[in-house]
Amino acid sequence: MARRDTEIVIQFRRAPILLFRSAGAAGLEPNRLILHIQPDERIEVQFQAKRPGAIVRLAAAEMNFCYGDLGESVLSTGYETLLYDAMIGDATLFHRADMVDAAWRVATPILDVWGALPRATSPTTPPAAGAPPRPTSCSSATSASGRTRSRQGACGP
Repeated sequence: MARRDTEIVIQFRRAPILLFRSAGAAGLEPNRLILHIQPDERIEVQFQAKRPGAIVRLAAAEMNFCYGDLGESVLSTGYETLLYDAMIGDATLFHRADMVDAAWRVATPILDVWGALPRATSPTTPPAAGAPPRPTSCSSATSASGRTRSRQGACGP
């Protein structure tokens, strides 16, 4: 893939009762809430709206919020944020020692059992040679499932 793009698309169900079926609302597109995670953080809502006037005519409408529109700023990576919080003493992103100890108490018996198993049955053993290959791109995975992707684009009109 030429570009790394992460988004979450929430497609809402159709309304159970179509009040304007005679006005062409039978082919109504579902409403969507799209959360663009990276590379450009933004939120988009897609829905159908009635055009102004006495006749009921529907048109696609979008509402967008883009962090880039708030002004020029350099986005920091997760590590930069983590290091900055450590330097100023903000511990909200860090686990407490008792939480780490509790996690190890849960994980250690599992790791001990896995370590005691013969190598051939270990859960970390690669899959058999006859296993089907995994999809190498999102497009092959989504097309196989029958799902569609929304349009790609940067912030702005």
